[in-house]
Amino acid sequence: MKDLYPFFILGLLLISGCKTDRKEEKPKEMMVPTVLEKIASAHGYENWKSVSEIAFTFNVDRDSTHFERSWVWKPKRNEVTYISGNDSLVYNRRNMDSMALKANAGFINDRYWLLAPFNLIWDASNFEYTHIKSDTAPISKKPMQKLTIVYGTEGGYTPGDAYDFYFEDDFLIREWVFRESNQSDPSMTTTWENYRMEDGFKFALDHKKANENFNLFFDNVAVTMKE
Repeated sequence: MKDLYPFFILGLLLISGCKTDRKEEKPKEMMVPTVLEKIASAHGYENWKSVSEIAFTFNVDRDSTHFERSWVWKPKRNEVTYISGNDSLVYNRRNMDSMALKANAGFINDRYWLLAPFNLIWDASNFEYTHIKSDTAPISKKPMQKLTIVYGTEGGYTPGDAYDFYFEDDFLIREWVFRESNQSDPSMTTTWENYRMEDGFKFALDHKKANENFNLFFDNVAVTMKE
């Protein structure tokens, strides 16, 4: 699993058929943000450039079982710390040995659950997408907008996989569907709920299945902004 900005053009002002010495800034029509950018922005993406560290614990409660592992990521250094029970590993994603590669597969998965709205920007060159303005969300059965992305078949940890994101007019994700290898049937469907504001970011801390004793959730989420 796994940047377009408005611009302005300086024009030459012509008066009476003659050039003047003065240049005047003529704003062009502002580019309309894509649906990918709107979703990322709704979750606080514009603040990501100031993040020096993010820590979180990924948890899964299923019936009577509990699983967890913790991460500390320093994105500017590309350094990751993995913590599970009494085990820990520090590695740099630019230079990974076999042990780091195995841990990194878990990191990519867990980070995706937390930061999928940002991956819509980070991964944009590696997927195709379609946007439907009115569809029915699979769990709540509410009318919502739907974004479908299908990853390319080359590279990454899960090539060819597809995701359906469901969201309302605030562009916050409310539900999603994961479809392995872009199959038509869902591989997993969960909510995005219990949003928490943290340093300008909106994180969905809980992801629940319908009619199952299942909750994938995050705690110990902490963001350190650079000074």
